[in-house]
Amino acid sequence: MFKAVRARLRALVCRVRAARGDAGMVTSEYAMGIVAAVAFAVLLYKVVTSPAVAEQLQAIVKRALSARM
Repeated sequence: MFKAVRARLRALVCRVRAARGDAGMVTSEYAMGIVAAVAFAVLLYKVVTSPAVAEQLQAIVKRALSARM
């Protein structure tokens, strides 16, 4: 009986250890996703606020506002 209890206890401990390892991995994946999203947002902000893009956007808006139907 002692061997059976010991085997079940080992199986339980192994499952708990495996669950803990997966939880940390998921958290790091979320962190990397957030870092990538922030980097993309910064890049997009730099592109949109550049003088050439700002001029093009202003021209598009002016054309849209002055268009007659």
